[in-house]
Amino acid sequence: MKKNEIIIYTDGSSLGNPGPGGWGAVVVDGMKVIELGGRENDSTNNRMEMTGAIEALRLVQKRKLEGKKILIHTDSGYVLNGITMWIYGWVKNNWKTKAGEDVLNKDLWEDLFKVEFDLKNKYEIEWVKVSGHAGVHLNERCDEIATGFSAQTHPILFTGSLKDYERLFSVSLDDHKEKKSGIKKDVKNGSKKKAFSYVSMVSGKVFVDNTWGDCEKRVKGKSGAKYKKVFSKQEEQELIGLWSLNLLF
Repeated sequence: MKKNEIIIYTDGSSLGNPGPGGWGAVVVDGMKVIELGGRENDSTNNRMEMTGAIEALRLVQKRKLEGKKILIHTDSGYVLNGITMWIYGWVKNNWKTKAGEDVLNKDLWEDLFKVEFDLKNKYEIEWVKVSGHAGVHLNERCDEIATGFSAQTHPILFTGSLKDYERLFSVSLDDHKEKKSGIKKDVKNGSKKKAFSYVSMVSGKVFVDNTWGDCEKRVKGKSGAKYKKVFSKQEEQELIGLWSLNLLF
C-alpha cells in the first residue's frame, strides 16, 4: 500500500431484498485497520451497499485520518455508477428522475454526496470497481461482515495494527488489489448449472427469490413482469443495479 493512501472496501447484504440487511467496511489507514458493520431490520441490498460506503467515509471525516488520497472499493455497479455519473444529473434536477419522480434511495444518495463533497476539500477520492468473490481478501471480509450482520450472527469487528490484522487472517495487504490473472471465470453458465437466485421485476419493483418455485409464483400472470436466473451474488447485484435503472431514469 502506498504512503498517504487511505484504503476502503465496502459491501452490503440483504436477506430477501427487501429483508434484514447488513453492511460492512474495512478502512486501512497507514499501519492501522478498522472494521465497521451494522444492521437494519428491513432494507435492500442497494441500500446496504450505500450505507457501507457512507459510514466508511464518515469515519475518515470524523477521525480526520492522515493521507492525501482515498481509494474506496465496491463491487456494486449501482453505487459506483451512481456516485461517479448519475448523481450530477440528480443534483441538477433537484433529486428528480427524468420522469419527475424522486430518485430511489434519495436519502442515502444525499448523505453519500454530502460526505464525499466535504472530504474532497482535503482528499483526492477515487472510486474503484472490484469483482465480488474474486479472492480479494478485503472484499471477501466486507461480505462476511455484511452477511453476518444481516443474519444476526454478530461478527466480531477488528480494530488494531495492520501487522496484527495480517497475522490474524494470514494475509498480506501489500497488494490488496485483485489479480486478474488469478481469477477463474466460469464460461459455462448453462441452464443445468444450479442457480444462485432468481431476480425478477414486477410492477416496477425488483425482487430476489432463492427458488424457481417462489419466483414463478411472483411473476406468473403479472403483466410486464420479467425474471432471470443468476449464478452468483455478483451477477445478482449487477442485474439488480441494471434493472433499477428503469426506476432511476
